[in-house]
Amino acid sequence: MKKLFTTIAVAASLAVAFTAKANAGAILDHVLATKTLTAAVGTDWGKASFLNDKHELDGCDVEIAKAIAKYLGVEAKFVTPAWDLITAGKWEGRWDMAMGQMTPTKARAEKLSFPGIYYYSRAVAVVHKNSKATKLSDLDGKVVGVVASTTQELYANQDLRPDWIGAQPIQYQFKPGHVKLYQGSSLILQDLRLGDGVRLDAILFDEYSALSAIKSGYPLKVLDEILYSEAGSISTLHGDKEFDGKIAAAIKSMKDDGTLSKLSIKWYGVDYTVEK
Repeated sequence: MKKLFTTIAVAASLAVAFTAKANAGAILDHVLATKTLTAAVGTDWGKASFLNDKHELDGCDVEIAKAIAKYLGVEAKFVTPAWDLITAGKWEGRWDMAMGQMTPTKARAEKLSFPGIYYYSRAVAVVHKNSKATKLSDLDGKVVGVVASTTQELYANQDLRPDWIGAQPIQYQFKPGHVKLYQGSSLILQDLRLGDGVRLDAILFDEYSALSAIKSGYPLKVLDEILYSEAGSISTLHGDKEFDGKIAAAIKSMKDDGTLSKLSIKWYGVDYTVEK
């Protein structure tokens, strides 16, 4: 009887090993066989991906996905699922990879793989243009606004514990006297534009969004020092290391030949492909 159980256990182990080997490279094989790389993007993700005047998907992420497809020798196809479906890992074969500059946290890594970091979101401090503040330490004891449930809120409360891939230790260079919470980016910008110290002394914000607001006419300025950089990666499902390797190689090639930097500057006006 003991020998029978041993034989069954060995057979089961061999079956698992065979299945794992058979599934290895399945996504890549499908992509190459169909000559199609299906990428999940958004229709309203700012300059990353959006519907242009021709009602076509456009943006930095769209161009990067097309470049990856070209690297693989296939055509790019796009789908636009909800963000929560992407992060939940409920893909069911409907797309091969997801864009969206997803922060590769430990919690997300339980369901997804992150083969290609291609973007770094930079958090900055923004003040009214008439503010005398020139450096982060000038904000010590001031009223600082943040959008609720963001990493900027955690930073303002000195409670940010970054767990994304390649995260650097956080250095807090000031302590607000009061942290004021907002439910969206529109109202926080409106309050700061009223004047220095009227309702806020500063806000913590995404650099690109801050620069866009200034470009559109908001009387604000960004302090030079970066609070922290948050990595953004392409995501895939676990299980196909060969496919992940190809994506990683494509992103590396685009970094090496300058394509990634050029696309970032084209769409954002800043090279967000390097960490600062």
